[in-house]
Amino acid sequence: MKLSVVIICWNDLRVIRDCLRSIYAGTHAIDFEVIISDNGSVDDSIEFVRKHYPQVRVVENQQNLGFARGNNAGIRASRGEYVLILNPDTIIHDGAFERLIEFAERHPEAGAFGCRVLNPDGTYQVSARLFPTIWRYWVSALGLSKLSSFFVYEEYPRWRGDTERSVDWQSGCCVMFRADLLKNLGGFDEQFFYHFEEVDLCRRVWNAGRPILFTPEAVITHLGGQSVGRFPVRFEIEKHRSRYRYFYKHFGARAARRCRRLSIAKIRVRQLGYGLLNKLKPAETIQRRLDMYREVLRWNKAIDPVDFVERGEEPRLEQTSVPQVSI
Repeated sequence: MKLSVVIICWNDLRVIRDCLRSIYAGTHAIDFEVIISDNGSVDDSIEFVRKHYPQVRVVENQQNLGFARGNNAGIRASRGEYVLILNPDTIIHDGAFERLIEFAERHPEAGAFGCRVLNPDGTYQVSARLFPTIWRYWVSALGLSKLSSFFVYEEYPRWRGDTERSVDWQSGCCVMFRADLLKNLGGFDEQFFYHFEEVDLCRRVWNAGRPILFTPEAVITHLGGQSVGRFPVRFEIEKHRSRYRYFYKHFGARAARRCRRLSIAKIRVRQLGYGLLNKLKPAETIQRRLDMYREVLRWNKAIDPVDFVERGEEPRLEQTSVPQVSI
């Protein structure tokens, strides 16, 4: 078996049918398997898969395990020489998997591989990024990247995914690993529930002495990457939990505490900007974003990130209801 495609699913019936159709219609010359790791879907996703794609292997997790644990369940079931982690809201262009495998075979020194990702309208979607650092987060927090190309946040300057190169990390919407390396590393670190899973894993690939290489010849479309998305408090706080875990793991307690200071600063800058915007042009979506920022700021001000990572201690704030909103 050359390739195992692992797709995590959580109530993704709306998109997974087109994803699977594109995989089987566009992959011709390699031996591959598709494994769906289902995080307790209740929208008939798995019934659809079993009826229309009986060749797909389904791992039923019975509950939402998150990105890391859910994908690890699929990785454990994989039999391929390579394992490709794929989001269900993707469309595979014809021959993409073959080109990615061909690229990997030409580069035995590399441990993982990224491809070119497009938005639904055909424009480039950033998928390969620089590793986060405290300095780069300050650049983001203060909006410095908008002032000068000297200030770099996470995108490679003057590069639009159109040439081969090494990259720090590739988005988990589509990233391929050598299976032996991936399993030796233990897959994704399951302390990360939402965000930083692929960043951490790619850093460990680099730490193992294996570069991560990008090719523009393999192309996919990612349907979920254009919009700003939704702003429920729970998932925004999950991002901050994962950020603290990541900086503590790779840079220590001091970095985790510095991360807290920049998180608070970034939220305050955003509150100022959106607050002014809301006064000039009031809108419900802006107010809901401000409500979210208020709650996430309260959480960050109350937490000690080191106690949180080491002992799981975090503030018990009074719960408020901030409904989801699309913008």
